[in-house]
Amino acid sequence: MQKPPQTSGWTLAEWQKAQQDGQGLRRLQVLLTCLEKDKDVAWISRIAAEYLEKEWQQLDARKQAGEHLPLFGVPFAIKDNIDAEGWITTAACPEFAYQAEKDAGVIAELRKAGALLIGKTNLDQFATGLVGTRSPYGAVPNSFNPDYVSGGSSSGSASVVARGLVPFALGTDTAGSGRVPAGFNNLVGLKPTRGWLSTSGVVPACRTLDCVSVFALTVEDALQVARLAAGESPDPTDPWSRAHPQTSPVALPERPRLAIPSELEFYGDTQMQAAFALARSQLEEVADLVEIDFSAFADLAALLYQGPWVAERTHALGSLLGEHPEAIDPTVRQIVSQGGQFSALDYFAAEYRRQALSRRIHRQLAEVDALVVPTSPRIRTLAEMEKEPLVYNSQFGTYTNFTNLADLCALALPAGFREDGLPVGLTLIAAAWQDTALAEFGQRWQAHLALSLGATGRELPSTQEVVRPPAPDAVRLAVVGAHLTGMPLNFQLTSRNARLVEATETAPDYRLYALANTTPPKPGLVKVGDAGASIKVELWDIPLAHFGAFVAEIPEPLGVGNLTLKDGRVVKGFICEPLALESATDITHLGGWRAYIAELNKQKEASA
Repeated sequence: MQKPPQTSGWTLAEWQKAQQDGQGLRRLQVLLTCLEKDKDVAWISRIAAEYLEKEWQQLDARKQAGEHLPLFGVPFAIKDNIDAEGWITTAACPEFAYQAEKDAGVIAELRKAGALLIGKTNLDQFATGLVGTRSPYGAVPNSFNPDYVSGGSSSGSASVVARGLVPFALGTDTAGSGRVPAGFNNLVGLKPTRGWLSTSGVVPACRTLDCVSVFALTVEDALQVARLAAGESPDPTDPWSRAHPQTSPVALPERPRLAIPSELEFYGDTQMQAAFALARSQLEEVADLVEIDFSAFADLAALLYQGPWVAERTHALGSLLGEHPEAIDPTVRQIVSQGGQFSALDYFAAEYRRQALSRRIHRQLAEVDALVVPTSPRIRTLAEMEKEPLVYNSQFGTYTNFTNLADLCALALPAGFREDGLPVGLTLIAAAWQDTALAEFGQRWQAHLALSLGATGRELPSTQEVVRPPAPDAVRLAVVGAHLTGMPLNFQLTSRNARLVEATETAPDYRLYALANTTPPKPGLVKVGDAGASIKVELWDIPLAHFGAFVAEIPEPLGVGNLTLKDGRVVKGFICEPLALESATDITHLGGWRAYIAELNKQKEASA
């Protein structure tokens, strides 16, 4: 496949910067012309040149009118089971095809942000498969070696991002369809908390479990796209859409505790096993790994295709299975035809089993910060998949199938390469609504390894260069005294899922005082200007929904206001009423509260 000149492998930031130079339409026209030159099975449909120009003109008019367009002119692709107004939706089945009358919820939000849809991508038919081969439009090859599978079902979406054609693409993920292709193509694959991104306008696979997923070159890009696609509130047209509680951690600890299965299965793929072992050793440099019993996860994963949830796939096909079975891929037909054998009694028995296993899983995860697993235990060639399409597909889902059944979020990450040059991936998994926390650590992981993303040879910044801005669903708070790590009131932060971001200093404009008659002892920080000094502080991110309750516990004469850091950033921080300083002790010369507490302890020891 020929790559578009100059644009191959750009991240969101690079596309955003380039599209402001007045050459945006021309750049997109060059991209489209390049795509049209080659037969590329990753695409099912692409935008026509005349529609591209029309959409650009409308987009540019919105920009000129002053609209905020964070994705202005950025091209993207979507899996062809997601509706876009005026486009044909096929779900990789021509006999099923229809013209969408309106955008799916996520597409409407991305277009609102200024992104420009340039095509719809190939998939395992009706999103049934983790292989990328079950499509009448052709099997999508792996981006690094065409003899191997791309992974599915979101095969085309992963392929066009991995080859640098677009900076991001949407897929769907019911059993791993947004993670397995990411792992096989060296991408980030964000599988959000179920219900965060609307599935309105998405052809269902298992309606109660489906998620829209994001493929990108970096974690930062994937998270930005997910936030924009989610919009500001639950989608009233999607019965499974739900509000973000804004109470979950927004970051993992500096050195998190990650669960890992005590026994890892790779089904004889020694190269995948060796590459993951190397990734594990690198992960141990930044996290503590805790081996756990994986049996509950494995048992729950088996329920997805061995239990009555298969009937959801049968239901999604409607009359097509009975009236035109020949229109359905033989392997897909074999799977979905089993749905009719399950009764209501079978469903309730399986649901009781699912709930029990989920409870066990959540108890295990409560003891750690997240779970880490191989994204997939092995990869197969296209020829191998033809011989054993069901068994090998099931192997791919070993570490993915349980996630939505247990109401977990997940983030697939690049983790290096095998000896044969194929990518290997790892996946972080946590309880619902911890997407931001996983992404925060995912950025640190990428920076730690300085991995090459996609097929572009891109180098990532070192760990020291990573900027960690506050999450939109958190408040960044500077603490200076009794709330510091290890101090008596630190529990008021940790009990509210706040996470330590960094230790730093204020601008040299402050003075620090030890307040009189406070229990436990508390400081007062006052901004004085030129007569001040820099004072040591810690920055914590506290979930937005917990911030008000935290502030309500702060006694007078303290409060929360704006505080300026030494690098010019302005964050929320503790301030003090000037009247309380009349009886306070100036301890500015010590540089911080810890030094003052240490001095007090020395005095007590000397007098004992």
